[in-house]
Order: sequence, then structure tokens, then C-alpha cells
Amino acid sequence: MVKRYVGNFLVLVALSAIFPVFVNAQDSNDVRIGVEELRKSGANYYNYADLDKVNIEVNLWGYVKSPGKYLIPQGTTAIDLITLGGGPTIDAMLNDIRIVRLKNDTLNISKDQIINIDYNDFLWEDKIKSGMKKNPVLMPGDIILVPGEPRYFFRENLSIILSVGSFLLTATVLVINIVNK
Repeated sequence: MVKRYVGNFLVLVALSAIFPVFVNAQDSNDVRIGVEELRKSGANYYNYADLDKVNIEVNLWGYVKSPGKYLIPQGTTAIDLITLGGGPTIDAMLNDIRIVRLKNDTLNISKDQIINIDYNDFLWEDKIKSGMKKNPVLMPGDIILVPGEPRYFFRENLSIILSVGSFLLTATVLVINIVNK
């Protein structure tokens, strides 16, 4: 009888350790990518090229749903790219988005540039601030940085604490029942 309880307990522990792996699985259909691009740049290469236009490569880093290297049509704007990247995550700081444009003699960029963008007013203000370039057109090699900071969410952490507490309480009751019988 005791062996059965111990066996059930071990199965429960094993299942609780394996379960998160299945929850975090990704859908492989989210990325439009061909075999050549995958070989070229790895799994975080997103191909949104338009065959009728000139296409450029840019990088999207930081707190977006799909950071990586993007092949996009020339004329794509910062908002377009962030949208293609799945949008900002909940932890993104939209008031400090930066476009890093490195020196490039071919493109007539004589020095490194950082373009600061504040999209916070889109969400929180009654009017959009003027005087700041809101939606610049991207150039080849641009790096778009969406900074962020993980936030502490009490409700999410409370559910984890309650789950662990419930598991420990159940395990304790099980051990007490085994010892008493």
C-alpha cells in the first residue's frame, strides 16, 4: 500500500516537472521563412520581402514578440517593423525607442546616428506630440532597439505561489497518511 502512494507521488512530481515544456511550445507557422534564409541567418530571420521592390535588411532587438533580422521592402517605417515583429511586449518602454544608424559611406551616412522615438503618447496622451520624428523610414542596416524592464506582477506571482503551496500541502498530507497507515 505504501509503495502505491510513493509511486503515485513520484508520478505527480514527474508530471509537474514535464508539464511546462508542453505549455511553452511554439507554433512553427508564425514565421514566413524559406530554406535559403534559414541557412543564411538562423532561426530569427524573418522574410517580408516584396519581389516587386528593393528590399533591405534591418535588425529588431529588445522587448518585441519576435526580435531578429528582417528582410523588408525599402520604405518600411519603424512602426511597420515593430508591427511585423509582433508589437511591443507588455514590458516595453515605448518612450525610449531608438534607431541606431551606423556610418555607411555607400548610403552617404557620414557618422553614427541615434534617432530617439517616443510612442508613449500614442497610448497615454490626448494628443500626439509634435516636433519629434514619429515614424522614420528605415534604411539598410538600421538597428531598432525597443528597451524594456521586467515588471513585478503580483497576480501572476500569487498564482505561482498558490500552486506551489497547494502542491506542498498535498504532498505533506500524502506523507502523513502514509506514515499513519
